[in-house]
Amino acid sequence: MSVSASPTPSDELSAPIDARADSQSASPTPAAEAAHVSFSYGDRTALDDVSFTIARGEIFGLLGPNGGGKTTLFKLISTLAPLQAGDVRILGCDLRHDTLALRRKLGVVFQHPSVDGKLTVAENLAHHGRLYGISGARLKARIAAMLDQLGLSARAGDLAETLSGGLKRRVELAKSLLHEPELLVLDEPSTGVDPAARREFLNYLAHLRDAGGVTIVLTTHYMEEAERCDRIGVLHQGRLVAIAPPGELKARVGGDVVVIVAREAAALSARINAQMGVATMMVDGTIRIERPRGHEFVRDVVEAFGAEIETVTFGKPTLEDVFVKLTGAAFHAGPPMAE
Repeated sequence: MSVSASPTPSDELSAPIDARADSQSASPTPAAEAAHVSFSYGDRTALDDVSFTIARGEIFGLLGPNGGGKTTLFKLISTLAPLQAGDVRILGCDLRHDTLALRRKLGVVFQHPSVDGKLTVAENLAHHGRLYGISGARLKARIAAMLDQLGLSARAGDLAETLSGGLKRRVELAKSLLHEPELLVLDEPSTGVDPAARREFLNYLAHLRDAGGVTIVLTTHYMEEAERCDRIGVLHQGRLVAIAPPGELKARVGGDVVVIVAREAAALSARINAQMGVATMMVDGTIRIERPRGHEFVRDVVEAFGAEIETVTFGKPTLEDVFVKLTGAAFHAGPPMAE
């Protein structure tokens, strides 16, 4: 990736915590509170002074590329990793001292499948329920309810290994909800499923929030998933660089986003800046410009530099554009880092 002119985001956009959005979503008893959390793997920092609040009954997404810190934060929230620095309270439990009590209140869906392929769908749920001390008539009732709610009743006797990726994800979700958790934590929940199954999965998460009041925290690198969250926290190289509703973040990008591809992109970027008086930024070898009424700017730039331009596109800001503005980096730039 090449960045020829690092952006200088406005204070409003680049603030790690959106005070207005965070104060609106906060309540006297939030679902989760994190203050100054840091975490390292040896000399590699995975989380760097991260703070946020998650309200009860909201879908909160952690958005970022590989190595941003999402999985490490997931491990902390789900009690899979010990807290190294900072303070976290989840559902009234101190993450340092009350992990056993907290685990009874959590439902967890991992990035990689945890269903046993040699067991039937119903057997997977039964074994999971027993781990939480559920048995007898209550276990049967909870299994039946989960199978019905997730459209799995007809597949209850099927071996899990025979299911599609989307159906396996439904089984994972059924397992995580069997003990009626207050907080559902999901790590990259749409990994390995097709777009239609992803939309169905996201619809059901919204149903859980709206009908059951379940608080949901998910990590994702899919923009579609992030768009469906009530608020998102944008993670980059271990730091939380913004937190706000998706629409609010996109609204702060300065107008339409124009992307120009050219053979001599860096030189053209400098000439556009000098002759047209607009700020340009180089990201991954392309020229990016934020302009109101982007269609008019496209006309003008093509008239002035058409012979040098290979392609030019424009559109309304996306969450990927927000990430570029905040960090100066393309969303998938760089090799994956250990999280």
